[in-house]
Amino acid sequence: MEKETRYLPHELIIQILLRLPVKSLIRFKCVSKSWFSLISHPNFGNSHFQLSATQTRRILCIPNSPTKILSIDFESSLNNDFIDFESSLLNNDFALLNPNFSLVSLQIKGSCRGFICLRGSSNLYLWNPSTGVHRQIPLSPFDYELKDYYFGHLYGFGYDQSRDDYLVVSMSCDPTYDSNSSHLEFFSLRDNTWKEIEGTQFPYMNASSHPYPKVGPLFNGAIHWLARRCDLQVYVIVAFDLMERKLFEMPFPDDDNIPTHCDLWVFGEFLSILANDYNNNMIEIWVMKEYKVHSSWTKTLVLPAFHSFDLIYSTKNGDFIGVEGFLGLVKYNDKGKWLGYCSYHRNPRVSQEVMYTESLLSLPGDDDQI
Repeated sequence: MEKETRYLPHELIIQILLRLPVKSLIRFKCVSKSWFSLISHPNFGNSHFQLSATQTRRILCIPNSPTKILSIDFESSLNNDFIDFESSLLNNDFALLNPNFSLVSLQIKGSCRGFICLRGSSNLYLWNPSTGVHRQIPLSPFDYELKDYYFGHLYGFGYDQSRDDYLVVSMSCDPTYDSNSSHLEFFSLRDNTWKEIEGTQFPYMNASSHPYPKVGPLFNGAIHWLARRCDLQVYVIVAFDLMERKLFEMPFPDDDNIPTHCDLWVFGEFLSILANDYNNNMIEIWVMKEYKVHSSWTKTLVLPAFHSFDLIYSTKNGDFIGVEGFLGLVKYNDKGKWLGYCSYHRNPRVSQEVMYTESLLSLPGDDDQI
């Protein structure tokens, strides 16, 4: 008797694969040539990224003087009161990454669609930690000339959906408060060139209190920075619209009591300000309920103060994950209750962290990737 052959239709196989996590799909490339071709195709990567149910978020950590880069699945790693580093490695909560480029003097400059923007001593890198895909791009001629005293230098990284283009944005201002010396430029990955935006003064300097320049959060198609206007000596939010490719400014809430130790981040569906009030031992969270509408700023949460707490991410259920003092990664709920921590480095205060979403995405012109 002839054995019955059973198989799944090709379209059904695609729909099943699209709902699997990135880690599984990378392993499944070895199943067959057809699966390798399917999973590697840019259209599959784009479709997979659009399914929010498949997205896994991780935290990328770069210690001081790194020999390895660390990737942490914070949703699973921080659910316990204490996480042992070695056992977590065995449980795959942690991953040690060894990219094919120098780790010397790396600085995180942004995260978008699964790619991390890293600045090295002589180049920039766009890198997908999930797949290993990366692109080396040159520093701008102006960046090569920057001195250490240009601490007002701001970087950003984002995606222009209208052109299917990734942009690296660079802005700087002379610390003598001379806005005539300001400089704004961006690198278009699709055009493979730096472009300077001329004819406008940009009197903005980095105002983040973080040891490293804070990564500007990407929100509503724009990169945002907390900045200080050199001419007016006031704090503002300055943003670069990735589609219009122009700069605009938004004021702080009308509250004279907002502490100066602030950072920007995205809280749920809103652009937010996290303000550390060390005098009163608390943290305030302000959200802009309607984007670009100044009157919509609202104080939503006041939490007990965390010692030297730098927020990285808030989960869907309202928990906060960030770096606290010398503990490493910590998790609190929205009432300020301590939920757990993860010690991953001897001195987390001098490390760098950024949240990224695992993806199979490639870069425009991926045939030229190195």
